[in-house]
Amino acid sequence: MAETFTRMFPVALSPEEERLKIRDISLAVESQSKEGDSFYLITQRWWQNWLDYVYQEQMAVVSDGHSLDSAGACSSKRPPNIDNKNLIYDTASVDCSGSELHDTLVEGRDYVLLPKEVWMQLHSWYGGGPTLARKVINSGLSQMELTIEVYPLRLQLLLMPKGDRFTIRISKKETIRELHRRVREVFDLHSEQIRVYDFYGQKKHVLPNDNDKTLDDANIQMDQEILVEVINNTANAVRQNDPSGKQSASFLLEPSKSGLSIAGGLSATKGVFRNGNMEMSQSQALTSPLQESNNVQETSGVTTRGVTMGLTGLLNLGNTCFMNSAIQCLVHTPEFANYFREDYSGEINWQNPMGMVCFYCYYSMLCGSDSSFYLKGELALAFGELLRKLWSPGRAPVAPRSFKAKLSRFAPQFSGFNQHDSQELLAFLLDGLHEDLNRVKDKPYVQSRDADGRPDEEVADEYWENHKARNDSIIVDVCQGQYKSTLVCPVCAKISVTFDPFMYLSLPLQSTITRTLTVTIFSSDGSLLPNVCTVTVPKQGRCRDLIQALSGACSLKPNEKLLLAEIQNHLIHRFLEDPLTSLSSIKDDDHLAAYKIPMPLKGIIFLQLIHRREENENSKGWKPYGTPLVSPVSCNEVTTRGDVQSMVRTLLSPLLKGECIEPSDDMSPAAHSLFDSSKGQKDLPASPKEMNTETSSPGKLPLQLVDENNACIDLTVGEEKPVKISTSSKSLLVFINWSKELLKKYDTSYLENLPEVYKNGAPAKKARTEPLSLYSCLEAFLREEPLVSEPDMWKCPQCEERRQASKKLDLWRLPEVLVIHLKRFSYNRSLKHKLDTIVNFPLHDLDLTKYVANKNVSEPQLYELYACINHYGSMGSGHYTAHIKLLDEIRWYNFDDSHIMGINEDEVKTNAAYVLFYRRKNDNDSDNN
Repeated sequence: MAETFTRMFPVALSPEEERLKIRDISLAVESQSKEGDSFYLITQRWWQNWLDYVYQEQMAVVSDGHSLDSAGACSSKRPPNIDNKNLIYDTASVDCSGSELHDTLVEGRDYVLLPKEVWMQLHSWYGGGPTLARKVINSGLSQMELTIEVYPLRLQLLLMPKGDRFTIRISKKETIRELHRRVREVFDLHSEQIRVYDFYGQKKHVLPNDNDKTLDDANIQMDQEILVEVINNTANAVRQNDPSGKQSASFLLEPSKSGLSIAGGLSATKGVFRNGNMEMSQSQALTSPLQESNNVQETSGVTTRGVTMGLTGLLNLGNTCFMNSAIQCLVHTPEFANYFREDYSGEINWQNPMGMVCFYCYYSMLCGSDSSFYLKGELALAFGELLRKLWSPGRAPVAPRSFKAKLSRFAPQFSGFNQHDSQELLAFLLDGLHEDLNRVKDKPYVQSRDADGRPDEEVADEYWENHKARNDSIIVDVCQGQYKSTLVCPVCAKISVTFDPFMYLSLPLQSTITRTLTVTIFSSDGSLLPNVCTVTVPKQGRCRDLIQALSGACSLKPNEKLLLAEIQNHLIHRFLEDPLTSLSSIKDDDHLAAYKIPMPLKGIIFLQLIHRREENENSKGWKPYGTPLVSPVSCNEVTTRGDVQSMVRTLLSPLLKGECIEPSDDMSPAAHSLFDSSKGQKDLPASPKEMNTETSSPGKLPLQLVDENNACIDLTVGEEKPVKISTSSKSLLVFINWSKELLKKYDTSYLENLPEVYKNGAPAKKARTEPLSLYSCLEAFLREEPLVSEPDMWKCPQCEERRQASKKLDLWRLPEVLVIHLKRFSYNRSLKHKLDTIVNFPLHDLDLTKYVANKNVSEPQLYELYACINHYGSMGSGHYTAHIKLLDEIRWYNFDDSHIMGINEDEVKTNAAYVLFYRRKNDNDSDNN
């Protein structure tokens, strides 16, 4: 009987036993995760409460490193049932096995992911829910990286011609066959009755014929539409006349809108071919992909035979779209097109040891073999040969096998048929071409000097001459510019100025450039009531940006400064004293306080006044509430218990209620002065002694001081006794116990309900991101930033120590062709994420004049866009194309591997833009826009 009772009502474990149990389970499953495993979401708030509960002995350690006794304020109650309801929407209208998550959840802020075994154990102890299970899938370029698919694809099924809509959730790793099954199940139709299309951008795209391909392979995107067409009688008639189905695909899908590329695979470019004016017969649309000769040219969107040069496509050899798009942009750079179509053999650096070395020969060098040799400009020769083919009139699309083989010999990272980053290839290709075409045969040793107060113009020219003494090629002539780099040592204020070359600019993208933060400001001299301030700061800013904004908002005096603190559970969790602390470490649901304190701050610690009240009427225990107050205490002078009483009275004086506001005999002169007039605001006295002039002891505040031995000292007696201040302690912790009688005298409502940093409303489903300006991205790139990470820290030549210096970039010398890389891929641990933010970049008259720090440059710095590399889809299974403007025709074309077609200028700007190519605008260019 007793055993049965134990199974039904398990014996409650202690917090430490729960912690050890979960730790052991976590360690057991940590290294065993595999594809298909389940992880479970749990609200971050509940998880944090549980951690506080099981770590309460360790959590009892306050900021000075000492733990409080049982009378302290850090005990945590056992959490209630698990409650995940704040993570989900109402799921009544969504067809999914689980619950529909809010779209804007962030791991670590809103939820944590737990292995199945951990979730099951916690759920057995606490119950609750709902259960939110998510699967582990393979992702990444190699499909070997494990990630948890928190948000499966949400697809809108559109049934035509009826017009019905239905929303489903489905993993991106499910097959096209499973998508067909779900469609038939939702609309209760048979497979022979329907045709299913990818309807991205309201354009019909055929799905791959291989039903075992995944939706990720097919580049199906979140929140896109899937078109389900019910076959009518005409379609059935075609099917009867064509039993094999060879013509049905072309009949049901307009050729001009088909997603089939000329190479026979799926074109992942969606919403690009919008004109719908390409004329192509059914037989041409179904031409065999193996025919790589004249038939390929005939199926192209543009006729190239003997008409316009520069409209030759590149065949996709298998995930080589990343290479094709980069090559086409370089090939259509006018300076390179002219250079490589002429005789450039005289500029090939046949013996450059920095040139493109064969990888296998380099490997043999590492192994001690003497068989190594250089490729002697073979990359430049291969690129020139490919460029001439692409500019030859009347040619079919070119298969760049020879160039790729040459590339793979000395750059094995681009060998094989995996997808790669087009920008990485572009950077490598420009560097390689430069070294192969470097006109400097013997590079001299050049040692750059620091500026040492010399004029910037002199130093910049010296650096550029030194650079050109070692690097002189067509690539340098066309693509290389120079920026000014300024480093400032935070310790000795040493300023170092250098001028470095650049080949391209990598600009950061942020979905929002700024964020608003709400902070409550408290005074330490009792002069003001708490004041709530909301300020706007850079999203990627530092604490110094927040302090600067708050200082202006609260009219900070010259002899004051702000001390930022994060408040958790009515205690000061940490002081944000480092001005270089990133604001990204402050979460939206954090609570911040800022304390006005006098300067200077040498030889002081901070008194932390922690408010406590009775837990309930029947209990004599005290628990913390409200917001702590802070006051500076001198370490160089003796501070008595009476001094502490005076400090606390001063801190609380603004909270005195109206009937208690008249000064009394037991108030300090500092408190008296606050009420002599309605506008008196005095600075904190120079020392506690100046405040401690009380002559009588009735009405002492119920204060307790926590000493270094964790003992609570009653401060209502022995006012002349000194308070021992530990030299190793950073704070002096004092409790005030608010009785009902004391609460009648003070209005503590000002200390309660500290607002969150950012109070977010109900998450907007499928919120749209506002376009970013290219100029704002450039300003973010040029903004002064600290060198935070250890490898980036600068060794100050004056201190001779590695310092967390601040770095500021300025443009100094701009190239003829400016390449701008938009950093769409962000990296979080081992996962890569793509930002689909729309960037509003100018097609004409990109004006960089005000960003050039060289004041000797008087002419406007204007640029015209002539090419753009686009990336569609996700990181692992995306597709690259290029938008290119033929300057002779003044017309834009889309280069999608071997498929080329004209587009309108307003189709160039998309959220797929990845690498932008700008050319300096000359006076005679104004007529060509």
